[in-house]
Amino acid sequence: MTFRAPRTLGVLMLAALLAGPARTAGAATRYPGITLHAASAAASKRTHRRSRHRRPPPGGVYARSAILVDPSTGEVLFEKNSSRSAPIASLTKLMTALVFLEQKPDLGREVEVTPVELSGAGHTQLRHGERVALGDLLHMSLMCSDNVATRVIARESGLSADDFVARMNRKAVELGLGGAHFVEFTGLDQRNVATAADVARMLHAAAHDPLIQQITTTKEFEFRTERRLHEIRNTDRLLYGHWDVLGGKTGFIQEAGYCFATWIRTQGRDLIAVVLGAPTNATRFADAVRLIQKSTSSAVAGSGS
Repeated sequence: MTFRAPRTLGVLMLAALLAGPARTAGAATRYPGITLHAASAAASKRTHRRSRHRRPPPGGVYARSAILVDPSTGEVLFEKNSSRSAPIASLTKLMTALVFLEQKPDLGREVEVTPVELSGAGHTQLRHGERVALGDLLHMSLMCSDNVATRVIARESGLSADDFVARMNRKAVELGLGGAHFVEFTGLDQRNVATAADVARMLHAAAHDPLIQQITTTKEFEFRTERRLHEIRNTDRLLYGHWDVLGGKTGFIQEAGYCFATWIRTQGRDLIAVVLGAPTNATRFADAVRLIQKSTSSAVAGSGS
């Protein structure tokens, strides 16, 4: 019995080894003054610097303010500047929704969009003269932070603009939000402020309303007006992963940075995470996830000791 295949393999390996110096020499010729080893070392240093740059800061949170709370006990599991008031952008809409629903609106009633709501409101699917049901507008307000929809529901609440804002501030006092203050309904004004701890309490109260919880945990929603079909998607990225989300809201204006509040149930435990002033859209979600994962991994480690 002969073993030709191994002998052939050995010849091929010998040829490869003989060819190796030629390839090394070629690489050295293309990069004069740098050996292949030195080039690899330089690349390794660059990679290390980049990975070090991307590494989260102590505590794992890039956002200017943050908090992680166990809502069932009130225990604060992590905090970073959590008592500092800051602009909260569209997280404001959680309070707007609470005050709007307290007026017991007929959510099936169709109302008209006017130029007053459209002026300076930013991107929207809504058009002048379009008639939309209040319930559909509430979905647009909470799911994709539509400012026009938010202005319309405030207008149709039965309260004047001043009375609506005054009710938002009274509600903040009722909920114990000591650092919160509102001047309008959408969050476009940087003078709408709250602390991270305030936002955690506000989300806790809002998500206890079954309709707000349902809307803020809906991934996609569509409805039709006499003019067109509207299709909207929730801006909360955690809904599209494996998380059990019980409520949440995103927000952004330049002065506030990227903001996010979420209520997660994981491993049989409820956690509310809030980040305010994150530097990017992706970072706000990553900050919240790191806080939640760090807490749950610590709990698992503690239970095993």
